[in-house]
Amino acid sequence: MFAEDQISEILYTLGSLNRRTRIYFGCDSVRKWKDKHWHATYATIVAIHKNSNNGCALFYNISSEIDYDNNASKPRMRLMNETYKVCEAYLQLQPYISEYKTEIHLDINTELKHGSSCVAKEASGYVYGLTGQKPKLKPDSFAASCGAHGIAHGRCEYTIRNDNHI
Repeated sequence: MFAEDQISEILYTLGSLNRRTRIYFGCDSVRKWKDKHWHATYATIVAIHKNSNNGCALFYNISSEIDYDNNASKPRMRLMNETYKVCEAYLQLQPYISEYKTEIHLDINTELKHGSSCVAKEASGYVYGLTGQKPKLKPDSFAASCGAHGIAHGRCEYTIRNDNHI
């Protein structure tokens, strides 16, 4: 998921912060037609809310894969891939962040009128079973719904140092 230099940068950022710091994990994706197949671009983020009142540092990873969902209005496979990726990011950093409050955010709506609701219970159970944390779903999942969404849709214009730190 995150490269060694990204992990080092995350740990460097955390090194100067106090225990009030909160860390949010999220993932979102966008589906596009390319080369005779649907592809999903996934943006997985780690948002560090510095000391709970000093702004935010955002780190991200972008990946692209073929999307095998047959029904775009019920994107079960793509949303579960988002869930797998956010859990992978959390588990990769978990040994280093045990002293901080963390949240895992899923860009999944629980209202039946939305297509993402088809996977809400399955994804929540997966996150809880793997990490021991109850995930936040829409409308409380700002790390996925806002942060990762902006990265996945290419709305990130300002970068510092490299392509992975905003």
